[in-house]
Amino acid sequence: MKKLNVLLLFDSPSSYPRGYDYKEEFKDLDWGAEADVYKALCKNGHRVSLLGLNNDINLLMEEVKENKPDIIFNLVEVFNKKSHLDKNVAGMLEILSIPYTGSSVASLLICGDKAISKTILRFHRIKVPKFYSFHRGRRIWLPKRLNLPLIVKPLREEASRGISQASIVDSEEALIDRVKMIHESMKRDVIVEEYIDGREFYVSVIGSKRAQVLPLREMKFGQFPEDEPRIATYKAKWDYDYRQKWGIKNEFAGRLPEGMVEKISEVCKRAYRALNMNAYARFDIRVTPEGKIYIIEANANPNLDEYDEVGQSAQKAEISYPKLIQKIITLGLQRANE
Repeated sequence: MKKLNVLLLFDSPSSYPRGYDYKEEFKDLDWGAEADVYKALCKNGHRVSLLGLNNDINLLMEEVKENKPDIIFNLVEVFNKKSHLDKNVAGMLEILSIPYTGSSVASLLICGDKAISKTILRFHRIKVPKFYSFHRGRRIWLPKRLNLPLIVKPLREEASRGISQASIVDSEEALIDRVKMIHESMKRDVIVEEYIDGREFYVSVIGSKRAQVLPLREMKFGQFPEDEPRIATYKAKWDYDYRQKWGIKNEFAGRLPEGMVEKISEVCKRAYRALNMNAYARFDIRVTPEGKIYIIEANANPNLDEYDEVGQSAQKAEISYPKLIQKIITLGLQRANE
């Protein structure tokens, strides 16, 4: 394995100078992905520099000019508190002609807008919920082609931000109120989708021309009230006490009907190709009681924490975490040489 000069690039909630070691920050669980990737890169023998971006892109320019990394391991999800600027950071790396890991600018743009990604998937005859977008400053109503109940989400957000049990609405009045709330309090445009009842799975895919679907993970809702819609809210994903209270767990998929794993894998491979992905991704899907497969979200550059969905699925496929990180490096270098 060739030893490389790797710049590990990530977003930071505060501004730190170049050369800062992040030792204290990496002890915090909120920095899990950054800490895990850093350890894996070091274990693989690479020479690793660290750079956290808050709102000053000049730090990146200076670092690249002075240290000339062989590749940048890109973990940036937010810039200047704006999640939609992740694609702009990737665009800067392309302008600088430096190999980088993860999704391309095009894939980040497509997946960053839930309406665009769903429109493309629907064109390719991949099932997605019926949806409608409400941009700020425009009239809000219940489109006739949408069937209640609906789920109301920010159009361009990740990690279930802005999603709670109140996101499920069963009337036009509730729809209007929820859309207005996101418009006004979060300053975000909105996508409204039909609620798909069923089991929720997380499907990780890695590769370029020969994409590999990793073992399925499933969100299980344990003791969650039967009369409440079972959705992956922000609390259901990230609030430890809430998950403990309701017995919510993410585990490897339980028993599925014969042939269903193969069907899910094929759908996700088709979606991966349709969205022009060539690094790694995670699809959030729902399988209805009738066996219909719907893609709910397409996630470019999903969380790489060793104990999150991609890392766990890779290890189940006998790809150790350091090997996963090295594979992502290799894919980034291959793309740069195409």
